[in-house]
Amino acid sequence: MIELPVVVLSAQVIFPHTLVPLAPDGDRGRAAIQHALETETTVISVLAKRHDSDAALIDQFNAIGTEIAVQSMPIRQVRGPIPPILSQGRQRVRIVELTQTEPFLIARARIVEDTFSGDEEQLADLADTALDMFDQLAELNIFIPDDIAEMIEQVEDPSELCDLMSSTLDTTVDERQELLEQDDLLARYDKLINLLARQISSQEVRDEVDSAVYGEMARIQREAYLREQMRVIQNELGDGEFMQDDLDQLHQSIVTAKMPDEVLEKALTELKRLSTMPPIAPEASVIRNYIEWLVDIPWQQRTRDNLNLAHAEKVLDEAHFGLDKVKDRILEHIAVRKLAKDKMNSPILCFVGPPGVGKTSLGRSIAKALGREFVRVSLGGVRDEAEIRGHRRTYIGALPGRIIQTMKRAGTNNPVFMLDEIDKLSADYRGDPAAALLEVLDPEQNNEYSDHFLEVPYDLSNVLFITTANELYTLPEALEDRMEVIEFRAYTEEEKMEIAKRFLIPKQLIAHGISRRGIHFQNDALLTIIRNYTIEAGVRNLEREIGNVCRKITRLVATKRNYPKRITPLLVEKYLGPPAILDAHINNEDLVGLVTGLVWTSNGGDFQLIEVSLLPGKGNLTLTGQLGDVLQESAQTALSYMRSRASEWGIPHDDFENYDIHIHMPEGAVPKDGPSAGITLAVAIISAFTERQVRHDFCMTGEVTLRGHVLPIGGVKEKVLAARRYRIPNVILPSDNKKDLPDIPKQALKDLNIHFVDNMQQVIDLVLLDPPEQRQRDIDAAREEDDDDDTGAEREDQDN
Repeated sequence: MIELPVVVLSAQVIFPHTLVPLAPDGDRGRAAIQHALETETTVISVLAKRHDSDAALIDQFNAIGTEIAVQSMPIRQVRGPIPPILSQGRQRVRIVELTQTEPFLIARARIVEDTFSGDEEQLADLADTALDMFDQLAELNIFIPDDIAEMIEQVEDPSELCDLMSSTLDTTVDERQELLEQDDLLARYDKLINLLARQISSQEVRDEVDSAVYGEMARIQREAYLREQMRVIQNELGDGEFMQDDLDQLHQSIVTAKMPDEVLEKALTELKRLSTMPPIAPEASVIRNYIEWLVDIPWQQRTRDNLNLAHAEKVLDEAHFGLDKVKDRILEHIAVRKLAKDKMNSPILCFVGPPGVGKTSLGRSIAKALGREFVRVSLGGVRDEAEIRGHRRTYIGALPGRIIQTMKRAGTNNPVFMLDEIDKLSADYRGDPAAALLEVLDPEQNNEYSDHFLEVPYDLSNVLFITTANELYTLPEALEDRMEVIEFRAYTEEEKMEIAKRFLIPKQLIAHGISRRGIHFQNDALLTIIRNYTIEAGVRNLEREIGNVCRKITRLVATKRNYPKRITPLLVEKYLGPPAILDAHINNEDLVGLVTGLVWTSNGGDFQLIEVSLLPGKGNLTLTGQLGDVLQESAQTALSYMRSRASEWGIPHDDFENYDIHIHMPEGAVPKDGPSAGITLAVAIISAFTERQVRHDFCMTGEVTLRGHVLPIGGVKEKVLAARRYRIPNVILPSDNKKDLPDIPKQALKDLNIHFVDNMQQVIDLVLLDPPEQRQRDIDAAREEDDDDDTGAEREDQDN
């Protein structure tokens, strides 16, 4: 047992048998060294632990350390309270307890003897292996001096040899402490051999990298030398200086473009070809143009996404009113990008809806919310596949396709890219552009998009593609399958008024220079413009008419005449002239064979009157009003359903042979089609045959089957809002359309009575009044029969 001062080292492990400089830490360490120098005693060096500040003092360092002798180093211009110290390791010790803490640590320690669990021959083999590996490392590592390696080879004691080799390795302090704590020689040698093997492998890799770097530097120097020779030759010919400057500039542009390795190799190969050509060669301009395109495309340049959900929601709400589903989808995408980073591919969104509902402008707002660049390509009328993929370089005047051209214009590889009017694509003998878009809009493929002009893959996976369309039926199924369709519905009157007040009126007032004149549009005035001067799903015509009113006021202001500050319905009619849209003629009385149906149009919902009349004839069916094939089939189905239940309603079967049926839908200049008028047609036909009056305060929509089942239809929101607009209080819908109620404004539902039906009998019970005691047809037929009898009797009297 020995009792000596203790020096705690933060990043140094001293092995026995080694001579190394010592850098003590803290006041206690320096005091202990000073005491050892004055009293010519040894000290114990130990490695500090990563410990909790509340740990006991003895637990703040490793128990295994080294007894060392210290002496001052003879160095000139020494700074500090004590001179630099040289330490010599003697033997391993284990600290048992601390006997003093101030002004320095003193501990009682036990000497740790080397143990040996194997035979001498095994130990000698391990020592020889370690020594051979150390020699190999010394040859690779220039930081191991030759004299140190020679000195280690002269050591015969296995324990000393192991400690000396351990002290020269470039390892962590934790690994060195593990070697120090290992008292079994065989285990210590195993650990040392593993560390030597790792260092040899690491050094070999480092040497290979250095060799490759030196080789590349040699190649670059050789090329530079050859280029300089070429420059001198071209200068002698009189055309070299300008061409070389141009090539150098191109080379610098290629290097700074940060292209992928495959593209960089292609660009340098083309530049090498260009450097061997005379400037007047035709192909030189083609190659140069190709290289410039490779340089100008954004390969690594990108904008950083703004993933602040509150900011994005604010931007979207400020620019657009309504469109909640679309906004929620964009906010969900931002939230996923915020949590999942780049693990999820960017979605391919398809905005589908009528013109003027804000599809394109919403794309700009999405780019603003994300902090990305916005670029747009209109695909309306594009017929040539090369417009998308580009032309081969063998063609004169070849260029990349619109996708790559637009990416160059964007300047970043992650813009918001809008493909407008994708449903207006068409195909001819030059190819199908829609098929060329399959690769662009497929997240599984567009990371290696291939343009015919570039002939190298380009990564489009970071782009947020948004397509717009008015209808989907013209799109190929494969293209539609690659996109997430988001439907834009026609705006309601309330939404149009809110959009006008928030966006359109302030915009037009500023555009016409009267924003500070206190101009105010009354709600009734806006409603007059919406109902009497515009028929549209969006708000383009509404903005146009508001601008028309603003121009009238601007003229008054410019001529210094009195101008109105409050725009009323009367002023709207004065400025815009007679209403362009006449009031709809709603049925206001209960009649036979006249039913109000609801229809969907591209401009929103509307009502449609259906008239059925029975005429003496031979049972023919006449359809008028420019009806489509599907609508004509619906009429046939409704008639067949009525005939199958004629006996239940007291309809003689002779009626079907003695009367012609005429079905008419007014506004014959407007084409009409679709299955949703099935129940309306059935009610009108049943009413005409039974002469039961139809309630005028009901409107309806739904498809009917031969057995009288009512099937769901589309466009429920627009149809219900049309009923509210025309003040028809009762609406009949198929039961399966209950799922569409959440899309309808709550105020509209409060103003209406929605009746859900499953079969035609429920519809009949709701809308048909009680039958008359005797049908008018039967009365007329009886009267004609009496007239015929009277006529026959008169003739008999005359004959007599």
